Order: sequence, then C-alpha cells, then structure tokens
Amino acid sequence: MKGLLLISGGFDSAVAGYVAKQHNIELSALHFSLEPFTDSKPFEKSKNCAKVLGLDTIYYSKAGDYFLQFAKHCNEKYYFILGKRFMLKAAEKLALKNNFDFLITGENLGQVSSQTSQSLAVIQKAINIPLIRPLLCYDKEEILTVAKKIGTYELSKGPECCDVLASGKPITSPDLSIVLEEEKKIDINSIVEKAFSEMQEIRIN
Repeated sequence: MKGLLLISGGFDSAVAGYVAKQHNIELSALHFSLEPFTDSKPFEKSKNCAKVLGLDTIYYSKAGDYFLQFAKHCNEKYYFILGKRFMLKAAEKLALKNNFDFLITGENLGQVSSQTSQSLAVIQKAINIPLIRPLLCYDKEEILTVAKKIGTYELSKGPECCDVLASGKPITSPDLSIVLEEEKKIDINSIVEKAFSEMQEIRIN
C-alpha cells in the first residue's frame, strides 16, 4: 500500500507518518508552503522530519498566493476549512498521478476549530480517494510523546504558521452547501489545477 502524507513541519503530521509506517505503508510526503507570507522554515522542518521517517523525496507546493485568495475573497470563518479542502484536492491529483492508494493527515479530534467532527466530515468530502487519519483519537500529549521517541520533536518545534493569513473566529460546525458556495467565489478547480501543475519533487539528501 502506498500513502501520500500531507506534512506541515509540525508535530502531528510527522507522527502520523510514523504510525502509518508501522503498518507497512509505503510513504511519500507533500508539503504546502505559505511562502511568500512565511519563510522557508516550515518546509525545512518538513523535509528534515521526512528524512527521519526514511523518505527519499518530498513534493513541494508554494501555495501562499492560493491561500491569499481564500483570505481576500471568502468568508473569513471558513478560511481553514477551505484551505484544507484545497490541499486535499491538490494532493488527490498528485496521488492519482502516482498511484498512491490514499492520503494521510495528522488531524485529530478537537484540538483546533477545523478538527471538530463536523469540520473533518466536510473537509473529507472534498475528495473521492480514501483519507487516513492515524492520530484521530490521540491527544496532544500522546503525540508529543511519540515525537520525542522517534526524533522529530526537536525538528518540529517552533511557531505554527498556518494562521498567518487567517482572521476572525473560525467556524466549528460548517455547512457543506455554504462551503461549496464559498469555493465558487475563487474558482477552486482552477486554483487546484494550477497548484498541482506547479508542484515540485525534491530529493532528500
């Protein structure tokens, strides 16, 4: 089985990759960068964590300008939902091209607004291939314990950058019909196609 891990550089996604590998899943990783609104540190953290996980390559998407479209043109309450759906849609295209069986994320229930059960359900409906969430029922302390055990804890430390373009109070019980209307405002299919076409495959030394 082959899985495509969406890796952010934070604690959760690296641990999700580790748990997946314990079940003999062959992994590749994909990182969505918010450059130019952040620096390259999240990508460097992701690349270093991928190396610890034993991966040879990492796919890279410079997606900051696409996230800016959500921030500028869509309801601010839906920013995180729209952003995660966008990443899954673009990752799905990469997965289908390279014969990955499913996507893998580090999401777990309740830690942030976009990880309520209602939000996770709406996010998952963005794609048609399976989505695996190995950490769904882990709490933060359990995740950090595993991160220390496998050697990604120190690599993943540092400020989170995912909310650099966010504003307002995010919604916790999103309505799928509203999400679909918000996506029409920025022609989501065109954005996904462009992001996919610009992805780079980078060897990990």
